[in-house]
Amino acid sequence: MIVAALLKRKLALLGLVIITVFVLAAVFAPLIAPYPPEQQFFEGLTLEGAPLPPNAQFWLGTDLLGRDLLSRLIYGARATLIVGVVANGVAIAIGAFIGVTAGYLRGAVGGGLMRFTDLMMAFPALLLAILLASMFQPSIWIVVMVIALVSWVQIARVVYAETISLSEREYVTAVRSVGASTPRILFRHILPHLMPTLIVWGTLGIATTSLFEAMLSYLGIGVQPPTPSWGNMVNENQTYFESAPWLVFFPGVAIGMLALSFNLIGDALRDILDPTLRGRH
Repeated sequence: MIVAALLKRKLALLGLVIITVFVLAAVFAPLIAPYPPEQQFFEGLTLEGAPLPPNAQFWLGTDLLGRDLLSRLIYGARATLIVGVVANGVAIAIGAFIGVTAGYLRGAVGGGLMRFTDLMMAFPALLLAILLASMFQPSIWIVVMVIALVSWVQIARVVYAETISLSEREYVTAVRSVGASTPRILFRHILPHLMPTLIVWGTLGIATTSLFEAMLSYLGIGVQPPTPSWGNMVNENQTYFESAPWLVFFPGVAIGMLALSFNLIGDALRDILDPTLRGRH
């Protein structure tokens, strides 16, 4: 039902097509990429040692080390998608757990959890991410952990507010009065009603975490070379922005298209799953 509704929306369908292309490129990178991403070509640089522009052999040109930019762009989709999807999934799980627990139990437990959430929100996310990343040896899974730990607070606040509202509904009061256990109430009667919110936030959050990964990699504390990611490709080649703009342009376009695609799908899912917005598209 949801998929059929998405397919009826042109912008959401466009987003699905773009994401499908990126996912297929990431999964089948060894079959699609013309060259290994780390391979350096002697003929990949000019006589002066500058990168080559797009040409018949290197369709998107080469980078500062004479590597094929197209191959690195294809392989870079792997790191960017893994970080975006996994980090956002972990953030959603943490935020949902804290929000549901605080919203249902309330009292000292709920108050303590939400004060901790407020404390986390008080720190600038980028500064906290830089601090955490500097404490560990950078790797793709450390980046996932860092992004997840700074991205759960918003969903926790949203889930907390919705859980308070749901826990006061008549059907929850009824099942509580007949002796239903807290886990049963949470998993059978509250969590299912939170799923539309979690789905929409999960979709929109992938765009945010993907941009966050690109930002950290651009600053040099994200995915580390020689593993390609779109963010560290921009970081590596930024010194050639004026003389070889394709080195920054193509990874930048890929990052923008990925974020835009997930935002288009997230907006469509919000309209589909929110009864108050149905029929307004």
